[in-house]
Amino acid sequence: MTEEEFDAFYTAAFPRLVGQLYAFTGDHAEAQDVVQEAFVRAWDRRTSFDAAEAPEAWIRTVATRLAVSRFRRARRWLELVRKDTPREQVPGPGPEHVALVAALRTLPPAQRLAVVLYHVCDLSVEQIAAETGAPAGTVKARLARGRAALARQLSPEEAETMTGTKEATHAP
Repeated sequence: MTEEEFDAFYTAAFPRLVGQLYAFTGDHAEAQDVVQEAFVRAWDRRTSFDAAEAPEAWIRTVATRLAVSRFRRARRWLELVRKDTPREQVPGPGPEHVALVAALRTLPPAQRLAVVLYHVCDLSVEQIAAETGAPAGTVKARLARGRAALARQLSPEEAETMTGTKEATHAP
C-alpha cells in the first residue's frame, strides 16, 4: 500500500473504527487512542498491506486487543493503588447512548465483541468468526446471549436504537 493509498484508507476508516471501538470500550478518548495506535502499527507494515486482505479488519483486531490490554493493565494498577480518583467531567452523549454503552459494558468481553461487530460494524457471523477465531456456532451463541442480556437491561426503545429494528429485542 502506497503512502497515498494509506492516507486515503486512514481518512475513510478512522472515524468508523473509532465508533466501533467506542461501542466496545465505552470511552471515546480510549477508542481514539487504541485506533490511532493500531494505525501506527499498520503504518509500519503498510508495504505488506493489500487492500484485498481486509486491512480494516486487521486494524480493528489490533485496536480491540490494545483496548483489552489497556483495560487489564489499568485494572492491575488500580488493584495496587486501591484509590478512587474522580474522573474529569466531560459532557457526554445522550441518555440512550449512555444506557446502551452501560448495558454493553455489563456483557462478558466475548459477547460484547460479537454484538458490537455484528450490530455496529455490520459484519456477518462468518466474518466475526474469521476475525475472532471462534466457530460460527459460538459466535451465534454469543450474539444470542448478548442480545438476551441487553433486552433484559434496556427498554424496547433503547434496544431498537442499538439495532435499528424491534426484532432484536425479542431475539433469543
